[in-house]
Amino acid sequence: MPTELATSPLAGLHVDPLLKTFVETELLPDLGLDAGKFWMDLEALFDELTPENRALLAERDLLQSQIDAYHRERRATPFDLTDYKSFLRKIGYLEPPSERFSVETENVDAEIARIPGPQLVVPVSNARFALNAANARWGSLYDALYGSDVIPETEGHEAGATYNPVRGAAVIAFAAEFLGDALPLARGHHANVVSYELTDDCNHKALRASLNDGTSTALRDTNQFVGFRSDKNRSGLLFRHHGLHIELVIDPSHPVGSTSPSGLSDVILEAAITTIQDCEDSVAAVDAADKVGVYRNWLGLMRGTLVTEFEKQGKTVVRRLNDDRHYQDVNGNEMRLSGRSLMLVRNVGHLMTTPAIYDANGDEVFEGLLDAVMTTACALHDLKAEGTHKNSRTGSVYIVKPKMHGSKEVAFADKLFARVEDMFGLDRNTLKIGIMDEERRTSVNLENCLHAARHRVVFINTGFLDRTGDEIHTSMEAGPMLPKDGIKQQGWIAAYEDRNVDVGIRCGLPGKGQIGKGMWPKPDEMRQMLDTKQEHPEAGANCAWVPSPTAATLHAMHYHRVDVHKIQAQLQSREAASVDLLLTPPLAEPEALAPEIVEKELNACAQSILGYVVRWIDQGIGCSKVPDVDDVGLMEDRATLRISSQLIANWLHHGICDAEAVRQAFQRMAKVVDEQNAGDRLYAPMAPDYDGVAFMTALELALLGAEQSNGYTEPLLHRHRRRQKALAL
Repeated sequence: MPTELATSPLAGLHVDPLLKTFVETELLPDLGLDAGKFWMDLEALFDELTPENRALLAERDLLQSQIDAYHRERRATPFDLTDYKSFLRKIGYLEPPSERFSVETENVDAEIARIPGPQLVVPVSNARFALNAANARWGSLYDALYGSDVIPETEGHEAGATYNPVRGAAVIAFAAEFLGDALPLARGHHANVVSYELTDDCNHKALRASLNDGTSTALRDTNQFVGFRSDKNRSGLLFRHHGLHIELVIDPSHPVGSTSPSGLSDVILEAAITTIQDCEDSVAAVDAADKVGVYRNWLGLMRGTLVTEFEKQGKTVVRRLNDDRHYQDVNGNEMRLSGRSLMLVRNVGHLMTTPAIYDANGDEVFEGLLDAVMTTACALHDLKAEGTHKNSRTGSVYIVKPKMHGSKEVAFADKLFARVEDMFGLDRNTLKIGIMDEERRTSVNLENCLHAARHRVVFINTGFLDRTGDEIHTSMEAGPMLPKDGIKQQGWIAAYEDRNVDVGIRCGLPGKGQIGKGMWPKPDEMRQMLDTKQEHPEAGANCAWVPSPTAATLHAMHYHRVDVHKIQAQLQSREAASVDLLLTPPLAEPEALAPEIVEKELNACAQSILGYVVRWIDQGIGCSKVPDVDDVGLMEDRATLRISSQLIANWLHHGICDAEAVRQAFQRMAKVVDEQNAGDRLYAPMAPDYDGVAFMTALELALLGAEQSNGYTEPLLHRHRRRQKALAL
């Protein structure tokens, strides 16, 4: 334990001065909470829950060692699923089925309970990104189409440095087709509208659209028109479809509106209904300074005071939270809609400890325990607020809890949340929990996990990459795994995705919470996203992750095309996907892993690991767009790192490759990554010495992957990031 740490008043905790100052001067004063009591209560929480946290991690290790022994003893025999399931039940990995139940969560905001839509995930450590995400509740469809590859840049349609009216016309035509699907007219088409007009019908506003053939028409469903607003030459017409709002902006003085007979200058979509402000996989928070930065931004979001400035195109831009949007409804009454996405916060899991605080024994405290207390304390500002930037209107705090293994660990999180509620005098179940279904022991026991948190659960979500990483590590001794693309084609993936929806519906989440799907990984490939991501709402998911505000705006169109509530109702009678498929490892026949296949996969995995780790270690960037080996930009975080490192570790363990081949692949790909980052002035090349902290960390993740707890990358990343920060002093 560093000797310079301050001792908190009236408690045996040794708290980093940066965290102590933040708590006592920024966090607590406006809440009217006594600092001395806060530290005493925090110490009591650590004393009570730390032993149980340690015991749960020990149980993970015990189960893994038993599974390893099982596979080693049967390596010479074909895989026997029946015997394997019997074994997993015997050791307690497969839990007895829970009693039939329905989720009982109350006081859930509509954005989570009732409105299907896109969900952003963003590192809360980056104030600019955090604010952009919070403000992505509303997005310009015209801007999203014009600035993305949804409209191909064929000859004459280039985006260019200035407005291209030819490209603009293609955008307007695309948007008109969307409006025809989401807000169909009784006759005619939005492309033929020359004016939108409000009419009075017994003190009730109605909408008429005049067409270019001299006739007029109403909406096919007149109830879709719900409000309007006007300001000088600009007006807005507000519609609702599948719970989401669409605003038509009428402004004949606007450069785009002036080219439209109706004066339509933009189509604004309600987009990122919810946003997860992330303290976990997308951030690199390894010490007290980093943790204070994370907590300070979350506090600013909860208080509505977070502001950041940055330079863009030679100008200083100030970013802050958007105000609410004001309209009049069709009866002339005031109507206010939130200008911001409803924010959840993702804490870290149960594994990691943090040097921000040491307990009386000189041990680092569990980071997940600290996150629960600190993020809740920040959210108290929102619970007590009366201002226009309120987050939850039902008095709830939404905490996503990742990387839990089975129902015992979910029950522990439930106990932790109850303990935090008591610490701050909150009503029971004020803290809501989101369960990431990304570990195999949770997937196969998902119904039990929901039962353990049935009074506060509001969210389940699949995470293919972490789930695959855990699949490889759990079955490390079973045999060599398929390449990553081959793993994606196995039956367990479809069963995993389907079962998450099946269990969520069966346990009564519709109307109480979200059933989610994972991230679109290619932020520059919006045409491909638009063509494929509709499969998520079609699968019964009422939210799915997107990497940017632009992606959220485009993905919102899918929720207009698909009635998720109807899909979920239809799926209620579907038999739940098979657990048997979930327990069948994606093994490869060794003879099918030809040398050229192995070398290609090693190169791809090494390049992916290096491209992400070098930013993590050298610059403290926890999530970024990293070019893959084919120069396609992919959103990378620790989940992508886990699967690549575990696959290499598995092949090393089974002799598919050796350590020297892995080193050579990493050295080859280090040169590629260096070239890809040549334009980054902060980047430190790895070649030709290959002895920097970042390179050695990346190599360790592969060479030592089989030894890492559940295949997690955080222990090595944190250790070496701290080392790099120390070297930079």
